Amino acid sequence: MELLILMALLVLGFVAGGALERRHYKDIREREKATLHIPMMTVGRLQPLPAAQDSQMFVGSVVISSDFFKSFIAGLANLVGGNIVSYESLIDRGRREAILRLKEQAIAWGATQIINVRFESANIGKQSSNNSMVAIEVMAYGTAIR
Repeated sequence: MELLILMALLVLGFVAGGALERRHYKDIREREKATLHIPMMTVGRLQPLPAAQDSQMFVGSVVISSDFFKSFIAGLANLVGGNIVSYESLIDRGRREAILRLKEQAIAWGATQIINVRFESANIGKQSSNNSMVAIEVMAYGTAIR
């Protein structure tokens, strides 16, 4: 009976998690096209800052969790070590979504470009044999200028 429940959760995670991930990636691609006109760049210590009338710091933050299938596969990969491929899309989606949220706020403010964007990330949730919730927070922050 427990094996049946495990198999059902794996199938549900694979099907539903995959569908939600594909839908999220589609939304990300559409929003990236809409925000492509706002350049993001890093200004070094010796480079002059771009001319600006006004500036403001903006933050884009997102928390994304993994589905049961990916957590299960990552647990198996963790036994032998190495690269955990099943979590790479989780990190990619989090990073791209955080940038989009930052850009969308800056565009609403009237920004013409964003400089010195930085990232922070954190694990959220418990990782034990009983409760295997995996979630990450990704935060992107930068200075918008107009």
